[in-house]
Amino acid sequence: MLYDLIILGGGAAGIFAAINAKLTHPTANVLLLEKNAVLLTKVRISGGGRCNVTHACFEPKQLIKNYPRGEKELLGPFHVFGPADTIKWFESKGVLFKTEADGRIFPQTDQSETIIQALLQEAHGLAVLIKLTEHIEILENHASYFTLRTKKEIYQTTNLLLATGSSRQGYQWAEQLGHTIQKPVPSLFTFNVPASSLKHLSGVSIHPVRLQILGTKLFQEGPILITHFGFSGPAILKLSAWGSKYLHEQNYQTRLMINWVALSKEETFVKLQEAKTHFPHKTLLQKNLFDLPKNLWKTFLEILGISYKKRLIEISLQQLKNLAQKLTGDRYQVEGKTTHKQEFVTCGGVTLKEVDFKTMQSKICPRLFFAGEILDIDGITGGFNFQNAWTTGYIAGKSSL
Repeated sequence: MLYDLIILGGGAAGIFAAINAKLTHPTANVLLLEKNAVLLTKVRISGGGRCNVTHACFEPKQLIKNYPRGEKELLGPFHVFGPADTIKWFESKGVLFKTEADGRIFPQTDQSETIIQALLQEAHGLAVLIKLTEHIEILENHASYFTLRTKKEIYQTTNLLLATGSSRQGYQWAEQLGHTIQKPVPSLFTFNVPASSLKHLSGVSIHPVRLQILGTKLFQEGPILITHFGFSGPAILKLSAWGSKYLHEQNYQTRLMINWVALSKEETFVKLQEAKTHFPHKTLLQKNLFDLPKNLWKTFLEILGISYKKRLIEISLQQLKNLAQKLTGDRYQVEGKTTHKQEFVTCGGVTLKEVDFKTMQSKICPRLFFAGEILDIDGITGGFNFQNAWTTGYIAGKSSL
């Protein structure tokens, strides 16, 4: 049989594209093929199993600023289907949401299964045909249809939609069909700092800090988490996203500068001087001027050879200058990265100028469509990558028939 549309990939983008294809064209024959035995794997594990569905950033011009790659291309699509539309769609299926202080949006159940069931029930209700453990061995493009061969069957379809995520095979198919692939490299990872003097403080969080990759213009501000292997937290993950290509080129060997107090060196020194003047008989540990965690503050003093029992009157101006330098220009040698194997995001994929973002159709190969992470689009942590999946899946699904 000749299908109207075959979608390769049963993740968020693929399932949402299938649903919207059937909603737009109820009589169309839509088939979704997934190579694994389960659907929606990343949805299941996202946010520690809670599923960070989207982000409470409802203005497209602001929303696109959260995408190191894809910012310009997503502006139009986010006007068509943005976070508010995502929330409305899931709420219409009975899902209730909550917004956390940082803008991340989760189902009230705190269970990713709530999102999975909403999607699968809708897909089944619309009679989307889904086949699992289907490994495509050969993909052929004919004048008016595509042929897909597995060990079990031969499928033919008028339209083909690739929603294969960061699968190497998906990139190979896109390349075979004429597309250029931007080299896939990891994004959203943590920094390994084997020589860190702070590893004994694993689990301590500091906010806000300013981060910079020395020798570059890459910087970020936000919360940081000290870990047993180095540094993590939102600011580190954001820095890794914007610096993903540079850091890959450097083989993840780089110098990280941390400004723990998010002030200039001069401002910090002035605050320390004022404390010495106004509270001469207090210790620096008693006058924690920057609201740093006590153990971190104590560690900095120990590293600099300043006794935390000494009163401020006994501490020299040079020692205060050294402390100001440490607090605002602390340097660490990064020696690699750590990614959560199943939750990682990939920078790279199908070159964006080769895709029409009004329809998500290829500009090179007629009747070929794309959605989700196969494109050279990636967002920072916070629900932005799922929003890309919902948006591109929605547009591709509606346009691909």
